[in-house]
Amino acid sequence: MTETTKTHVILLSCGSFNPITKGHIQMFERARDYLHKTGRFIVIGGIVSPVHDSYGKQGLVSSRHRLTMCQLAVQSSDWIRVDPWECYQDTWQTTCSVLEHHRDLMKRVTGCILSNVNTPSMTPVIGQPQNESPQPIYQNRNISNKPTAARILGKMGESLSRICCVRPPMERFTFVDENANLGTVMRYEEIELRILLLCGSDLLESFCIPGLWNESDMEVIVGDFGIVVVPRDGTDTDRIMNHSSILRKYKNNILVVKDDVNHPMSVVSSTKSRLALQHGDGHVVDYLSQPVIDYILKSQLYINASG
Repeated sequence: MTETTKTHVILLSCGSFNPITKGHIQMFERARDYLHKTGRFIVIGGIVSPVHDSYGKQGLVSSRHRLTMCQLAVQSSDWIRVDPWECYQDTWQTTCSVLEHHRDLMKRVTGCILSNVNTPSMTPVIGQPQNESPQPIYQNRNISNKPTAARILGKMGESLSRICCVRPPMERFTFVDENANLGTVMRYEEIELRILLLCGSDLLESFCIPGLWNESDMEVIVGDFGIVVVPRDGTDTDRIMNHSSILRKYKNNILVVKDDVNHPMSVVSSTKSRLALQHGDGHVVDYLSQPVIDYILKSQLYINASG
């Protein structure tokens, strides 16, 4: 499989991130490593999308703090970014609507035609309007004008860095300019781009709880987009999927990360990290990165039992 025929993936993780833990970041890294090892995918970006304040979860600190902590947690990453769109809406957004927002944003800003799992796009997902004369991107006449994987990935990465994966300044989070003109990109190249929901096996298991999820939303999330599951504590994901007719129906759209990394629930759990902070437990450094810990202490977050 060549670079251009592999499916290009953006991993999207939705959650409270209250606070964001080392485990949350490790999930991105493990998912990317696994997808690359399959030989079928190229992960070109990761998005952390904190939930709106009106989500109503007990102890949820304001989005201003959670966005800042998320930004601190990914500041050393060259491919994971924080997106404030959810937090900036008037009210809480469903996971399905967040996925659809990012899909539509990609279409508008990059000109990409995003394929879903069931109906891969048969048209070029990156291309300039056919009524325009092709403009050379590389001016060196000694270099062939024929698009190559490296050039396409470079152009795609440049575009993504200006869209959903933008790293906003610490002091102020701003909307992405959805009408931005990103300029001419490669012609006639077929690149399949997909946004996949990244989650733990606990979220997968929640799909099996009657009435918790809207079934039409589940159809879109699993059927149209697809999910990447990073199992926790040796969870039997096959057993979970067999408990839901929708998960069984779209089992091929669920990618379960299989590796040898020990991934205990406590490393990901925001709840356990908050408890460690409340009790002055030195093991909090196992859960949270130092910049996040410093911000929490400076802002006096999670000090009492309610937060």
